[in-house]
Amino acid sequence: MNKLLISQATLVNEGQIYAADVLIEGERIARVAPHIEAPADAIVIDARGKHLIPGMIDDQVHFREPGLTHKGTIRSESRAAVAGGTTSFMEMPNVNPQTTTIDALEAKYAIAEHSSVANYSFYLGATNDNLEEIKRLDPKRNCGVKIFMGSSTGNMLVDNQETLAAIFRESPVLLVTHCEDTPTIAANEQAARERWGEQVPMREHAHIRSDEACYRSSSLAVALAKEHGAKLHVLHLTSAKELSLFTPSQDVKELRTKQITAEVCVHHLFFNEEDYETLGSQIKCNPSVKTVADQHALLDAVRSDVLDIIATDHAPHTWEEKQQSYFKAPSGIPLVQHSLLALLELYHNGVFTLEKIVQKTSHAVAERYEIEDRGYIREGYYADLVLLDLGKPYVVNDSNILYHCAWTPFNGYRFHSSIDTTLVNGQIAYQGGQVTDALLGKRLTFDRQ
Repeated sequence: MNKLLISQATLVNEGQIYAADVLIEGERIARVAPHIEAPADAIVIDARGKHLIPGMIDDQVHFREPGLTHKGTIRSESRAAVAGGTTSFMEMPNVNPQTTTIDALEAKYAIAEHSSVANYSFYLGATNDNLEEIKRLDPKRNCGVKIFMGSSTGNMLVDNQETLAAIFRESPVLLVTHCEDTPTIAANEQAARERWGEQVPMREHAHIRSDEACYRSSSLAVALAKEHGAKLHVLHLTSAKELSLFTPSQDVKELRTKQITAEVCVHHLFFNEEDYETLGSQIKCNPSVKTVADQHALLDAVRSDVLDIIATDHAPHTWEEKQQSYFKAPSGIPLVQHSLLALLELYHNGVFTLEKIVQKTSHAVAERYEIEDRGYIREGYYADLVLLDLGKPYVVNDSNILYHCAWTPFNGYRFHSSIDTTLVNGQIAYQGGQVTDALLGKRLTFDRQ
């Protein structure tokens, strides 16, 4: 059994910051104490001056495999994830073939078993006709069901009201929703075409994918959850208007039993509509990056615990695809390699505390999804850990971008912090700017009834 001692680290864990050593034996944390004598056979990491946190658990990514591997693969994007301090991910069903059957779901797990550096789980996608597949899901082995209530691909727009009600009533697992009202968006698109033709400015994305479109759909999802008693997690909130639908959580433990929760993505906290001027389609995503006022409302909602989780919605496209005109350029941003660094910028700017960042990216995800033995620095838990150097700048450039698509809206950005080391299941997945070639990831399991 391999042994690894992280010595003299500053831990950020469970709302506290304190000095400690962490001893890892095999895949798990064996001991956390003020001082631990290094076993003779242990690898020792000197963590003086660095902060140790539980790895980010990203509950919303698109890694594009199978079928869209010119954009990304489970291998390529999980390598980028661990380089950015993400140790576990949950991946979306809009691939080819779509993940809308149990067989397709298990096929993705088989791919990840042989290719993922990070821990993994996959959503089953809801359709208007796969309720029986949804009912077959094992709650202990699958993260949830994704419902596209707008902005879907293929046949995953669930717009049949009877079907929606049945899914909310009968799903054995957590429901997660993409909420945008398609008729509202279509009307906004038509109005934009009438004004600009096909040359719609990218900044109009904030108005086409409007706060009203989001609110109409989010309010429907919340109403359905309340009517049918479903556990609902609304993904990527983007507007101040939607926040009125949600109540603050009093404690992170509450997320295990709370009926309705919501999250925000890193890019909606970091960017606003003024950034379309310089970044254009690079920040075109669904739901859209919106106004400065919306951005500030989202930041406040994270601080006040109205928003429970911070994720990425990592969604790579090729550079060539993104260079097309407004209606042709696909929506989506590659983010997993730079998400924690972006949040740490907000820490350096006095927006978030380190404890709040760890709560929203690790503890809260583990509690909401009831993930087994992950999300904390605790004895007996899996050693999914990230060592941060808050005083060592990191400049993004072409040579260190690990996404398969090879671009990021952060190219050229100088972050104030660096990811020093990432551990996945007790083994070094990333250190000194290099990702290991080992396959370290495991299938996530869930402590559910």
